[in-house]
Amino acid sequence: MTEPAGKHGQLYAELFAAWAIAKKDIRIYYLKPNIIVSGAMFPLFMFLAFAVGRPAEPAVMIPGLVAITILFSASSIEPVSIPIERRVRTFDRLVSAPVSLHAVVLGESLSGFLYSIGIALVPLAAGLVIFRTPIISVFPLVFGILLTAFCFATMGTLFAAYPTESPGDIMSMLNMVRLPLIFISGVFIPVESVPAVGQAVVWLSPLTYGNDLIQASYHGHTHFNPLIDMAMLCIFILIFQVAANRLYKKFNE
Repeated sequence: MTEPAGKHGQLYAELFAAWAIAKKDIRIYYLKPNIIVSGAMFPLFMFLAFAVGRPAEPAVMIPGLVAITILFSASSIEPVSIPIERRVRTFDRLVSAPVSLHAVVLGESLSGFLYSIGIALVPLAAGLVIFRTPIISVFPLVFGILLTAFCFATMGTLFAAYPTESPGDIMSMLNMVRLPLIFISGVFIPVESVPAVGQAVVWLSPLTYGNDLIQASYHGHTHFNPLIDMAMLCIFILIFQVAANRLYKKFNE
């Protein structure tokens, strides 16, 4: 009986540490101007730049706005918070604390996840209240938002493993990935309309599956099976989590 109790106690300690890290980021970084710009304002202006003048119904545009808002907001906390903490040497104390790197990566990802959920509710509410855009299926919307937010929060944590004290260095690398994802994931161009040469790349984008689920909540149909969408997002989360743990271990040995 001692061993299971010990395992449960260790798991609780790791989860408690992860939540403590997330709360620290929430308290310190959520209202920083560069996070507000990159996580909320930038996706809005980018969406408007491509949406204004297009003859599309709100039911077509709102899901895309929700998807790219999650992409940018979820991956914007860690690339700012971790380099700043390296600069002031608090991150060194964090990784040397008596908690595993799994808890550190999970906690950092959790802060981006929670921030993204809050930001995503804004276009979601605007679609319902202002544009009267009905949601016909709640199930894919909930799972689409939750899994996509955690996926890209983990991706942001992964990029933040790069050992620099400048948030701009990580943001530059991150944008080289985030911007192409928008155009190959069915946000502005339906997956069915992507040229044949790009169809293979579509499968490599986690945003493809998140956007597919969110679109399904407004239209009732998906390009892929919803179970495939959720399974692929879980696979990307696992890949990003494992890769992040290995990189943080490598760069902090």
